[in-house]
Order: sequence, then C-alpha cells, then structure tokens
Amino acid sequence: MRSRTWWLVRLVAPILLLCLQACAMVGVSRLKPHDVVAESRADVLGSGRLSDSTVQALNVVALTTKQCTQSFDACTEIVGRSGGLDEEQRLSALSELWLGHALHDDHAATMDNATLGAYLQSARYAYAYLFYTQRTPAQRVFDQRQARVIAFYDYAVERVVGRWFQELPRLNTDWSQTSLAGWTVLRPNTDLHLRATPTELIPASALRFKGLRNVYRRDGFGSDFVAVAPPSTPDAPNVPWREPRYAAMTGVLVFGGQTLDEVLATRQVQLLVRDPYRDADVTIAGRSVPLGANFTAPYGLWLARSGFAMQSIRSLLGRQGGLAEPRVLLMQPYDPNRLTVVMLHGLASSPEAWVNVANEVLGDETLRHNYQVWQVYYPTNAPIAVNLRQIRQALDATIRHFDPNGTARATRHMMLVGHSMGGVIARLLVSSSGDKLWSLVPESRELSAAKRARLHRQLAPYLQFSPMPQVDEAVFLSSPHRGTPMARHRLARWVAELIRLPFSVIKDVASISDLLKDDSGQGGTGKGAPIHVSNSVGNLSDTDPFIVATANLPISPQVHYHSIIGLYKPHGTLAQSSDGVVPYASAHLAGAESEVVIPSWHSVQETPAAILELRRILRLHLARVGQKKAPAPVRTSSVTTLDARRWRGPALITSCGAGACANLQCRKLRLTCRKAASSP
Repeated sequence: MRSRTWWLVRLVAPILLLCLQACAMVGVSRLKPHDVVAESRADVLGSGRLSDSTVQALNVVALTTKQCTQSFDACTEIVGRSGGLDEEQRLSALSELWLGHALHDDHAATMDNATLGAYLQSARYAYAYLFYTQRTPAQRVFDQRQARVIAFYDYAVERVVGRWFQELPRLNTDWSQTSLAGWTVLRPNTDLHLRATPTELIPASALRFKGLRNVYRRDGFGSDFVAVAPPSTPDAPNVPWREPRYAAMTGVLVFGGQTLDEVLATRQVQLLVRDPYRDADVTIAGRSVPLGANFTAPYGLWLARSGFAMQSIRSLLGRQGGLAEPRVLLMQPYDPNRLTVVMLHGLASSPEAWVNVANEVLGDETLRHNYQVWQVYYPTNAPIAVNLRQIRQALDATIRHFDPNGTARATRHMMLVGHSMGGVIARLLVSSSGDKLWSLVPESRELSAAKRARLHRQLAPYLQFSPMPQVDEAVFLSSPHRGTPMARHRLARWVAELIRLPFSVIKDVASISDLLKDDSGQGGTGKGAPIHVSNSVGNLSDTDPFIVATANLPISPQVHYHSIIGLYKPHGTLAQSSDGVVPYASAHLAGAESEVVIPSWHSVQETPAAILELRRILRLHLARVGQKKAPAPVRTSSVTTLDARRWRGPALITSCGAGACANLQCRKLRLTCRKAASSP
C-alpha cells in the first residue's frame, strides 16, 4: 500500500510542478490595429473607463479601479501622497479620477456643490500638471497623456463655467468675489465685448449644424462657448445697426498659487473670459499658450435661430412681419483695426445667402485676423433707388457711430460684396450719377418755380448720388447690371403683382405725383395720372428705365472691382450665355480688374470656386492696403473659366489672359478659349 502511494506521489508531483510553472508564464495575444488605437485613446471621457496610464498608476500604489470606486477619498489620498509615482503620473491620475467621480454624479438637472467641487478638483490637478511640473507643455508635446489631461481640463472648465453662469443672477453687479462649493471664486477677467450681459452660455462642443459646409476651430487651451445676449427691447433706440447677439467666447480657469504646492493647496479660482477674435493666446503661469476657439458656432447658431427664411418672403411681398428698412448686422463685435467687408444679398433673400461664404472666408486664419464682416439685410420689395438711398444712410450712420472721427482702419478701406440685386446696389454705392437720372422724371413745363424746387429736393436723394469714400474694393456676383429678361417672364410678372410697396414709398410717390401736376391740376403728361414706380422685380427688367439709365454710370476710379459670374448649361458663345437668371452680357463689366466665370446656377456665391476666388480678392486687397498708394491702374480684364467636370481643387483650369475672351465654345462644360480682338 505504501509502495503504491509512493509511486502515485512520484507521478503527480511533476504534473503539479508543470502546472505551477504554466500558471506563472506570461501570455500574449494580438489586437487588431483599430482596437490598438481605440485602447490607447480610451479614458474616462471617451469610453467611461480610466485610461491605461491611470490604471498603471493605481497598480503602482497597490490599488484597483474597483477599490477607488468603493472608497474614493481613501484612493485619492493614497495616490496624492504616494512616493512611488512621479509628479506627472500623480497629477494626471488625480485629474482623471476626480473627473470620473464628477461624471458619475453629474446626472441631475442642476449640478450640486459636491459635483461642482469634483470638477474643480479635476481642473486644478490638470492645471498643475500642465504648468507646474518640471517639464513644460512644449517638452511633452508628443505625450498622449498630456493630450488627455488637456481634454480633462477643458471638459471640467466647460461644466464649471456652465454652473457658475447659473449663479450670476443672484450676485450683485459690483461683486468682486463669492463663495461656491467651498471655493473662493473671483470675478471673471474679461475682454469680451457684448452689448448686454449674456442670457445664455452654450458650450460650442455640444452644437452640430446642418447647412454649413465646414466648422472652423482653432485648437488650443480653454473651453469654447457661444455667449448669447438678450434681444433688443421695444424701447431700445431705433438705430440701423445691430451688434452681434451671438459671440465666440473661450473660458480658462486659473488657480491661485505660484508653486506646485501652493496650487495644490489653494481653494481660489478665477475665470478668464477671452474673445478669440482678439486673442490668439493667453498667458498662464508666465507662459504664453495658444487659445482655443470655435469661430463657426456663433454664426451657425445665429442663422439657425434667425427666422430669415420666412421673414425674407414676407419682406418681398410687403406683408406683416417683414423687414421695414435696412439693417447693418455686425457678425463680430466691432474692431477698429480690422478691415470691413460689407455683404449685400439679392432679391427675396437675406443674410442666409452668405451662409457658407462668410463662414468659409473667415475660416481663413489670415483673413480672420484682418477682416470683419457686416451684412446688410434689407427689404427686397422696395425699388432699387429706394434701397440704395436707405442702405447708404444705414451704412453712413453705422460708420459714424463706430468711427466718429473717420480714422479707424476698419472704415478707410472697406470692401463691398454683392450678389444679384445686391451687386447692382453695391455698384451704385461706388458710382457717380451726376445729372444723368433726372431724365427719368416726366416733368411738366408748366410747373411753378416753387414746385420745381420742392420736386428737386424730394427726388435728389434718389437720383443724385456719389461713391462711398470709404470703399476701395468691390466684388459683384451674378449681378444684373443691365437687368434681365427673366423679370419680364410670366411667372416673374405674377410674383410682381403680389408685391406690396412699402408704405413710405407709396406716400412719397403720391407726394411726387402731386408735385408733377401743374397749377391747373394736370400731370406732366397732360393726363393727370399718377406716376408709376416699379417694385423690385420690375426694376430688374432689362427694359426698366431706371436699370437702363444706371447701367453705364461711372464707377469711382479709386475702386478696384471684380466680377464672379455663373455659367449655367453653357452653349454657344460666352456673350450669349447666362447663369439661368442673369445673362452674361448683363453681369459683365468692362474695366473689371478680374472676372471669373464658374459653371453654376445663379447662386454662384455658394460654390467652392467662388469662395476661393473671393478669398483671393481679399488677400489681394489686403496686400494693396499695406502698400503706399500708387497711381490709378490701367483697367484690364481677364476671364477665367472653371471646368465643372474636371475641377477638383483650387486650381483654375483655363485662364484667358489679359483680354476678355469673345468666343468661348462650350460643349459638355469643357471650355476652350480663343483670342479675340475685342471684349464681348
């Protein structure tokens, strides 16, 4: 029996030894490439679990994720005083642990003080990691851990600022500091200029837009917000300009203390509120760091809430709820050092016509630093002459308000950009009428001198105008400078019959009709009938007297002007083509510094090619403004045509040189250019 047992032990012992050795061996498996990336980037924000670096830090101090969840205070105390971790490991782990703790409790409609305190702790540890460790942020530029810590900080700041914003109504207007969640909160330091205290503060990270081609951001430090000011009150002054209600804002939390130990011990915090259009960086702990920004979010939110689509139709038809007079809408808070681009939309339209243009143009870093955009929003039922006068008055009043001395860079080299009817108005804003339009008035020879004088005073603002002296560049997109036969189409005439002229126009027309009657009560035509004034649709006809009379008015020699023209279903020569609404012959302007023809429907401003061309013109204008004034250039023209089928980027497919091309053969959108002796 003992012999059998002995042999059994000798047999089993090696097997047990092998099992023990096998259990001690390291196993290995291979992950798929995308799983490797996902695992390396996983953290408490992205996946809801702690990152590998924080888990490893816990392993070093003999802790597990489960233990930290069950006894959070003890866990953070051990991590905070452990000598087994270097300061970067310790601070980044504590930032993520506190953020996870805050996220776990952040489920109520109103954030409680404990959750707010957890977010502040997370932000403080991230702040200490970034600015008070031995290595600088620049030295850790390739560390994935630093990218995660910045994300922890930004999210914590976003949540803290949102909660603080809810507390503002209970504070006095002159408060300097307050106590919240056991922290001393100093009054924010801000350079953001809004016309009123914001009523909303919306994290830009939470917004998603339809209809915008791109979202333009600047990577950097801080959390991005949209600050929303309240709408104007009924008793607000009736001024033609509107300062922006929606402004880009970047928030940064700074904590008290000059050393790492002081920062970790402090309970004092201050919010820096920065305008990212003014500030490209921010100084933290003696270091200049790039400031994050979202430039598209305020613009997109403004458009989404504007109600422009329905209001523009009411304005066209002259119905209640439409626009009564032009407004100059500032897209950013006024900056005297940025050049101003003024955009004018077309018929039955609104600032939505520029939905991607303004966003794409100011998405360019260089242009954003040098330009600001004003959009003119005007009622498109009024005749061109009326809108021309009122828009000029609105722009003049806006310029006087923001630059009363006329010395700011913003108003000395302005650029006009107009589409369709807006382009016609833009051209007239830089043109001289002289006495050429008085022939439009059917004046009777029997009028008394007094009536003639009164008539002249009443009509002069509409028939006599000079170029805006502040403008030295203009761009016209698909603009019917000589009208369009489409305005005589049956459908256009039907729409025109639905349009009601503004009451002010009807009143002026009646007054003018009375003045045109001679002392016997007869009208200038001898029939005593009131004069006829076309509405905006009729005004755009190629046979309308006003459009015919203004077609060849001289443009100011100080203005460099450019044309961007659509080409829809090309056939025959360029001179016989159109964009589906406006003939090329009407949109073409002799003497233009450049002309680009793009395969497009009438809404050419929406095409990427037109936006690229506008960017080119803006850069050209910027270079010109920086140079000494040169003699007036010799007017030359060039025509550039883009092949819609072959175009894949910013390159221009065909350039026709210095002279306009008279014979562009258009077949299947493959366009060729032949030299011609004269322009079309």
